[in-house]
Amino acid sequence: MPTERFQFPGSGGHQLAAALDLPDAQPLAYALFAHCFTCSKDNLAARRISAALAARGIAVLRFDFTGLGASEGEFANATFSSNVADLVLAADHLRSSHRAPSLLIGHSLGGAAVLAAAAQIPEAKAIATIAAPSDPSHVTGLFADHVDTIRDKGSVDVSLAGRPFTIRRAFLDDIAEHNLMAEIARLHKALLILHAPTDDTVGIDNATKIFLAAKHPKSFVSLDHADHLLSDRRDANYAAGVIAAWAQRYIDADPPAPTAGAPEVPRLVTVQETGDGKFQQQISIGPHRLLADEPASVGGRDSGPGPYDLLLSALGACTSMTMRLYAERKALPLDRVTVTLSHAKIHAEDCAECETKIGLLDRIERVIGIEGDLSAEQRAKLIEIADKCPVHRTLTSEVSIITRSAD
Repeated sequence: MPTERFQFPGSGGHQLAAALDLPDAQPLAYALFAHCFTCSKDNLAARRISAALAARGIAVLRFDFTGLGASEGEFANATFSSNVADLVLAADHLRSSHRAPSLLIGHSLGGAAVLAAAAQIPEAKAIATIAAPSDPSHVTGLFADHVDTIRDKGSVDVSLAGRPFTIRRAFLDDIAEHNLMAEIARLHKALLILHAPTDDTVGIDNATKIFLAAKHPKSFVSLDHADHLLSDRRDANYAAGVIAAWAQRYIDADPPAPTAGAPEVPRLVTVQETGDGKFQQQISIGPHRLLADEPASVGGRDSGPGPYDLLLSALGACTSMTMRLYAERKALPLDRVTVTLSHAKIHAEDCAECETKIGLLDRIERVIGIEGDLSAEQRAKLIEIADKCPVHRTLTSEVSIITRSAD
């Protein structure tokens, strides 16, 4: 079974070590695996489950969270939120290098992390959790005797699984802010919960809470006699076999090659609040991610373009692309197009060419710079072509916007 090893940048800017376990043939689908608290991508459960899934045709990306295994950074600076963000970035890497994951798998606290990250990975159709807590704060039970000291001093070195780790107050504050039950209720993805009734690290009552909070389709499988870390190879292989068989109903196999002449299916644009600041949004378009925000003058953080900035960007990009296509088709010596746009509200009475004469109107001014050894006639034709770009036509035609609840 081939394994690709590489690094990708995490949410804190550090390089995270990753391994992609691949089937011998073309993968049926891709999965993303999140390991347990203080574990690594190379712990027994992660390696065995990934290998067993790869043997069943599913490629699995596993990686070390910040400060663990071979990844850079300090574990003390990591939080549950940063782990969730790293999962989203791992999915981004898969999307850009191979294919977005349609299956998310999380072990222990990694299970809680994939539940929290699922909404930000739109291609994920199915989520499987193994021995996952219903509340991220459950992990504080591993160092319960030190919690008060951590809050008083800001950080404390604790021993977990025989190894020293620094736990900071920021970690406690972060997990306390997460309402995982609410996120599970909004999941709207197929969910498989695997848990051992005798798990003495994360009790079976956690599986019950997750199952009750989730909407259908949901399933529960008992991992009889397994320990929390699935240290017995037979338990890991059994879990992998169940996940692979269950996921086949939901995950997307490699899509067929497009039929000649068939209409292209438009990509979905997903916009979701990040919770960072008053207005910040994460925009997901296929493999692409960007932030939208508002300027500080209106209460935002100016961490990304505003809604009207994005609208003008769409028009400007479409204008330039349309002109480029025309120039290539006509073999015009066009070197470069630069489109500068602005938006403002104006009084209708100030617009001589507008049909509306009362109230305020939106005005977009578009200034087009054309570089190249072009005649006046060629330049004029290119300016004329600018008005034929699809986005321009959309903005100047009747548009029907249908809004409905996701529920």
